[in-house]
Amino acid sequence: MRIDRYLTPHHWLSKIYRAGAAAFGGALIAFGILGFTNNLGFLSTSGTTILGLSTNGLLSLISVIVGAVLILAAALGGPLASTTTAAIGALFLLSGLANLAVLETGWNLLAFEMQNVVFSLVAGLLLLFVGLYGRISGGLPEDNPFVRYRHNEPPEGEVPEQRTIEQQRSAELEPLAEAEVALGEGHASPEQERMVRAEAARLARAERQRAHEHYAHLQQALQDRARESGGGSDRTGNER
Repeated sequence: MRIDRYLTPHHWLSKIYRAGAAAFGGALIAFGILGFTNNLGFLSTSGTTILGLSTNGLLSLISVIVGAVLILAAALGGPLASTTTAAIGALFLLSGLANLAVLETGWNLLAFEMQNVVFSLVAGLLLLFVGLYGRISGGLPEDNPFVRYRHNEPPEGEVPEQRTIEQQRSAELEPLAEAEVALGEGHASPEQERMVRAEAARLARAERQRAHEHYAHLQQALQDRARESGGGSDRTGNER
């Protein structure tokens, strides 16, 4: 079962994940666009300061791409926003450590300076916190969606019997769906053709039965109305 059945869009954790991803993604895109507007060298190791951070063309491009990924994850849902935010947070931490090792060298392709390293480490920790909040923390409540998911419990508000019935019905319909697809594509086996024809006949019988019941109901309603009208006329005549 997918986690999005547990972590619905209206759940408060989902809102935190999506808001965090969207906010940080928007900030990264703004930083990258400001870098582009300053006509920076793409691979310059001595960058230009933008919003207190050193940057070059490559770092600006990466910022826009990562920001767009975060905003897309926020738009697609809480579970994806949580995972994406945590993963990018880990990448920020690795980037900070890796670029710390190449400061003031020819390998400093992102034009990092010490303030960039500090920002990358702090931002990585914040993204990890937001992405993993309520997910792997200790002492999570029993109604936490991730706890219920890991324990294979049904989503909150979902009746287990109903889920079982839906799963059984889905399993029953799967061969028929495959047969209809195969028939439409022209490579159905004789057994699949018989299955599709039998289902079509069953549906036709059910439709005729519904039509007959509807007609009988209308006829009964008309007869009842006629009897009521006739009874009213008889009462009027007797009173006279």
